[in-house]
Amino acid sequence: MVTGFTLLARCAGYIPGTTFNPRATAKGTPDKTCPSADECSSGCAGVFIISKNGLKMAKGHPSHMTDTTADAPTSLAHASGSPVFQGALLEQFRKQCAAGQDLWVFGYASLLWRPEFEAQEQHISRVWGWHRALKMWSRLNRGSPECPGLVFALLPGGSCQGMVYRVAKDQADEVLTRLWAREMPMDVYTPCWLPCATPQGRVKALAFTLPRSSPSFTGHLPAETYRQIFQQACGRFGTTRDYALQTYESLLAHGIEDRALASLLRHAD
Repeated sequence: MVTGFTLLARCAGYIPGTTFNPRATAKGTPDKTCPSADECSSGCAGVFIISKNGLKMAKGHPSHMTDTTADAPTSLAHASGSPVFQGALLEQFRKQCAAGQDLWVFGYASLLWRPEFEAQEQHISRVWGWHRALKMWSRLNRGSPECPGLVFALLPGGSCQGMVYRVAKDQADEVLTRLWAREMPMDVYTPCWLPCATPQGRVKALAFTLPRSSPSFTGHLPAETYRQIFQQACGRFGTTRDYALQTYESLLAHGIEDRALASLLRHAD
């Protein structure tokens, strides 16, 4: 039995900084395995430990750490109109876009440096009640099941500066469907309309948010966990470190300062 490791990320019921028994439930009861993803109601994000070999996944549900294709390097035009992405929620948003109006999209991470659609105009804008955070697990795009990485999410609270893009109304449906294919293949994010200020006045822009109740939300991660992830986590599209740095550099290029991200990236040195 493996014992005596330092717990770095919690499966509800565990306390960061304590030792643990890897055969334990999400509520901390010893000698029972954590229930399946369908049964677990704890919001389990998995349990991670640091051993002499680095960051490892000791416990967790693979389906609890899902990826989007948000940082995929290839075009998503082929996915437009695919039945896979034509769920009820997409149809609801398509109907809302079908009123003959332009589509506005709020970008806060990879959409800043690779939007993959043509915008008629773009402006720096701020959304209130949400903030950018590198707190969404990635076990495919920027990490692996053995060493999960991280991607950005828009979490409740605070505010976030990003870029708001206007898509012409005759392209709105196509772009929306492509964005859905890019951001929502696993239904991880919660899409919503957020008010954004523009030179023409306030608009409602599509944004992809993440509730704290999501199993993909990491919760609080200590500095050492970020350090290990920046050093080790790598997925099919590259490292978490490169992804975070590219987002930070794009923010700076747009004249946007994110002090929290700048502080976090000190652990990447």
